[in-house]
Amino acid sequence: MSNIKDLAQQLLREGPVKSLSTSRRIRIRFNGEYILDTTAAKYIWEHDKYPQFYVPWKALKAWKTKEEIAGGEAAVLAIKIGDKETDRVLAFSDTLHNEKAAILAGLVRVEFGAVDQYYEEDTPIYVHPRDPFKRIEILHSTRPVKVFLEGTLIASTTTSYHLYETSLPCRYYIPSTSISDWSLLQSSATRTQCPYKGEAEYYSIVLPNGEKHNDLVWYYDRPLLECTPVTGMLCFYNEKMDIELDGRVLERPKTFWS
Repeated sequence: MSNIKDLAQQLLREGPVKSLSTSRRIRIRFNGEYILDTTAAKYIWEHDKYPQFYVPWKALKAWKTKEEIAGGEAAVLAIKIGDKETDRVLAFSDTLHNEKAAILAGLVRVEFGAVDQYYEEDTPIYVHPRDPFKRIEILHSTRPVKVFLEGTLIASTTTSYHLYETSLPCRYYIPSTSISDWSLLQSSATRTQCPYKGEAEYYSIVLPNGEKHNDLVWYYDRPLLECTPVTGMLCFYNEKMDIELDGRVLERPKTFWS
């Protein structure tokens, strides 16, 4: 949520969707220095999509109160290290009157994008914490896969990796040698990050009639450890393209990217 004061009011009023304690070591690096090191973090779901880390306020360094919220039950903090400062920090007092919000007492939320890096133990994490109730499975398959865009064959293969990610449609990762005509693919400057898979790079597709479809193909050159089987393999938006599996065209799933 871009307005952390609104987020504070919402959480004080309604409490989080759910929470979970974790004993893993969480560290935050800001402007080259560690501003937090704790083994007492909590996963807090502000909404039902994914969690954030909330950490003990007393473990946070180099902060000052910028603005109190709700009579001091919450506050926006500013953190300054050297010449770098951020105020994307939300803290909750040790005493909260609403029982629904009690789990937040004495905790602070430091926005992921406002710091250099978050770590779980010694592993960098990106975008947001990985949901402990979400998993990824990658299965090798020799079932024939073909990929079409508006009737044009883009790729065809008999070897692929099927990536199953909780709450998302199966994604089909295929070797780059499966592309039928590389002149149809155009490198894109787009980069996105996934907390489970890493940083994705993209291709757009330019059909023989000149029609361009942006960022329909992605791949991971350096995926996170659990997704190394799909290194360098290409994947396609099922929502926007036709995937044929075992000779049958799959129904296009309805998702955020449809």
